[in-house]
Amino acid sequence: MTQPAAASTVQRVDAKHRYEILIDGKTAGLTAYRDRGDQRVFYHTKIYDAFAGQGLASLLVQQALTDVRASGKRIVPVCPYVAKFLKKHTEFADVTDPVTPEVLQWLDTELTP
Repeated sequence: MTQPAAASTVQRVDAKHRYEILIDGKTAGLTAYRDRGDQRVFYHTKIYDAFAGQGLASLLVQQALTDVRASGKRIVPVCPYVAKFLKKHTEFADVTDPVTPEVLQWLDTELTP
């Protein structure tokens, strides 16, 4: 596994409802969310093939969840990758809410054009 490039940055892009990880200024991946009151509902994480195998998804999600904590919001891990990350990183347990049928129904409505 290659180490992430030194020039990696994570940024929140509110207009697109996602956090992006950039390598040397190029978007390498994203984790998408929608806000529901004081909850940030994560529903999809993707690292582009050209950047796979560098540990970028973990770095991206860790920084995104740290930002959620700093903003005073709570995490809802609908995305399987975010849910898996949270099982290993219990330091976010105090700001994590369970995925409920109501959240899933709300998210479906949010994502339907």
